[in-house]
Amino acid sequence: MRICFIGDSFVNGVGDDTCLGWTGRLCAAARRAGWDVTHYNLGIRRDTSLDIHGRWRREAEARLPEGLDGRLVFSFGANDCTLVDGRIRVPHDRSLDTAEKILGDAAGWRRTLMIGPLPVCDDSSTDARILALSRDIAPLCARLDVPFLPVFGMATESDAWTSEAAAGDGTHPNAKGYAALASAVSDWEAWRAWF
Repeated sequence: MRICFIGDSFVNGVGDDTCLGWTGRLCAAARRAGWDVTHYNLGIRRDTSLDIHGRWRREAEARLPEGLDGRLVFSFGANDCTLVDGRIRVPHDRSLDTAEKILGDAAGWRRTLMIGPLPVCDDSSTDARILALSRDIAPLCARLDVPFLPVFGMATESDAWTSEAAAGDGTHPNAKGYAALASAVSDWEAWRAWF
């Protein structure tokens, strides 16, 4: 099974001294359980939904040739909600429209999961926008029949996540925070159904 994890810096695992992030931990656990998993981390720092929409298909097609068992896991949205020069990078409705395009196309091609956007932990107004986006992505995913895991609350309630983010760059956790996220995903029924 080849799995492409597509998204932003949280997918990439920025801040993790072990360089595993949550995606590497998930796939390492799957391999320890006896599954022949190939892990592709396609997370890019600062990417918005618009950036991901422009690149995801060609990057995934290069790694998931026809005839092989390929899967897609997306996680994005936090960067859409941040400010640049006092303006929100991607307005809420456009984020949702773009997510629908990405996930609709993806689900029509390969088995697909969506992990909700994560908090940036340094600006309450930004986090409020991220939480609102997460809440609105949930029904969108339900319409598209794409399993969705909201993780905003898990991260804000995790001492490991918040303390490591505060000790680092203010946004990204270190190994324990990513391990907590990996645990939440590994306990998710939709993830377990793949194995």
